[in-house]
Amino acid sequence: MDGGPSLEKRLGRALSRALVDFDMLADGDRVMVCVSGGKDSYTMLDLLRSLSRRAPIAFELVVVNVDQGHPGYPADRLRNYMKAEGYDFRMIEEDTYSIVTEKIPEGKTYCSLCSRLRRGILYRVAKELGCTKIALGHHRDDILQTLFLNLFFAGQLAAMPPKLVSQEGHVVIRPLAYAAEEDVAAYAKEKAFPILPCDLCGSQSDLQRKIVGAMLDDLEEKHPGIKAVMLAALQNVRPSHLLDKGLWKSLGLEAAREAAGDKLVGVSRLLREGASLPVATSGE
Repeated sequence: MDGGPSLEKRLGRALSRALVDFDMLADGDRVMVCVSGGKDSYTMLDLLRSLSRRAPIAFELVVVNVDQGHPGYPADRLRNYMKAEGYDFRMIEEDTYSIVTEKIPEGKTYCSLCSRLRRGILYRVAKELGCTKIALGHHRDDILQTLFLNLFFAGQLAAMPPKLVSQEGHVVIRPLAYAAEEDVAAYAKEKAFPILPCDLCGSQSDLQRKIVGAMLDDLEEKHPGIKAVMLAALQNVRPSHLLDKGLWKSLGLEAAREAAGDKLVGVSRLLREGASLPVATSGE
């Protein structure tokens, strides 16, 4: 990805487009930025702070990390960084590790239960802190992996929503929805963020997600730009070309129209010619 805008500008533009396209922020928002200590959440936080200094709207950032009681968790490393950078930072200590290790058999992945428990904690803390938005660091590659995980293993055509409202009424946003993982990783390395290890719990990693991630990386290596095309596909949905009869009924469809196929040719041609791929707008 040499040439063109700098890494920081490219990521900043991707973040800004996502924020605008999905109306993620409003004037006066108090945003709880969830930081795990990984490259993704550090990058999101850094870019949001940079944006907050020049944005036409005013929004406040509150940084939250959940110490879930994993053995050897280097909480002080994160505390020291946040203090040095001047962030409004809260470390929430909740021993979910003991619960997970009790409920999940040895050798199985803890990830699903651990993340559900963490999500519940974050929702509670967001309410206690009076936050109007909860920002998570998922990027483009996470969204594509979720799309294929649901397609292969759940029988659903669904990815991660860039913005959602939880059952409790919390508004969750994913500002890095358009950002490529390789850019995020390069930015984190460039900024020398103090990355925390993610395997302290001793759990097996999410094997299915690793397999899908490797598949997508292999496709990208063989066909450069294919992840961008996949992201474009998520912004270019044609319900009449799917087999969801409930969706057909809700949209009042009787038959697909052949002329709608022109869009597919357009995206493929744009990629071959090296042009910028279309980005969805909030009005579409």
